Amino acid sequence: MGSITTRKRKDGSHSYRARVRVMREGTVYHETKTFDRRPAATTWIKKREKELAKPGALEGLNVSDPPLSTAIERYTEEAVKEIGRTKAQVLRTIATYPIADLPCSTIKSKDIIEFLQSLPGQPQTVGNYASHLASIFAIARPMWDFRLDDREMRDAITVARRMGIISRSAQRNRRPTLDELDRLLAHFIDRRQRTPQAMPMHKVIAFALFSTRRQAEITRLTWDDFQKEHKRILVRDMKHPGEKLGNDIWVDLPDEAIRIIDSMPEHKAEIFPYSPDAITANFTRACKLLGIEDLHFHDLRHEGISRLFEMGWNIPHVAAVSGHRSWVSLKRYTHIRETGDKYANWPGIQLAIGNT
Repeated sequence: MGSITTRKRKDGSHSYRARVRVMREGTVYHETKTFDRRPAATTWIKKREKELAKPGALEGLNVSDPPLSTAIERYTEEAVKEIGRTKAQVLRTIATYPIADLPCSTIKSKDIIEFLQSLPGQPQTVGNYASHLASIFAIARPMWDFRLDDREMRDAITVARRMGIISRSAQRNRRPTLDELDRLLAHFIDRRQRTPQAMPMHKVIAFALFSTRRQAEITRLTWDDFQKEHKRILVRDMKHPGEKLGNDIWVDLPDEAIRIIDSMPEHKAEIFPYSPDAITANFTRACKLLGIEDLHFHDLRHEGISRLFEMGWNIPHVAAVSGHRSWVSLKRYTHIRETGDKYANWPGIQLAIGNT
């Protein structure tokens, strides 16, 4: 059965990627080709399906040198580990570009560079595409005997980095002020009083700050995994570059975070039974309404980790709270501005705890 995928180019025109997929006696064969016109793509699909239906047609093909799109598809289908929603989406997008139509053995560094140059977005975004594509090149030959040359990929990344086509994500150092936090908490407490069924974002914000947890991790915390007597909680599927699922880590909880947990009703298995997207949306809308610029929910984690260092905590002690495995990963979150605990007498913690 053939299919056609439409992609908009940078110049506003469209390309049409035709794909045929044939399964016979347990063997699956994929073939793709990109066209400037949809009728041409449709005609090619019909022609190739007829040709491949003939006796012996598949046997005569060099199935060990399929197009890159086949390698991408096999990677997403056969990966035992969860590859993550973002990576899966990136790979699906790569499969719609002309480079995906090229036989594996023919792809050179110049083809990869041209592909990276054709991508929209900032160098940091393009760098993510290069990183995910590199994972295909790394395993295609040893796993499936596909003739993708990992050296071509490495050369392309070297050139792209030196030419500024790709770069690492810029590190943020934005931290909320006490005034901004006061305004956010007041906004959400007022909303909660007017609409009792609304999410208690004042508690979520305060907990994110003092626990240093990401929004997705907050929503996965459960009462069963909370050990108050040991001042710790199990964070399931903690974010890690190499492990998306099963990376369950015990982390320490500062006293303020425990007090916020104690203020939550124990109605469901999760302590904060909300969705990460809802938390982000609520936070973003509130910042816009209050005129708070360039503040992300994740910046609360930056603030919480930096606070611990400002209080004089050492690296292992901070890492036990944040869940970081190395100082290299941890130091990018630390932006020391003062010493001591500026939250020692902050009324916001009591407001977060005292308002349901």
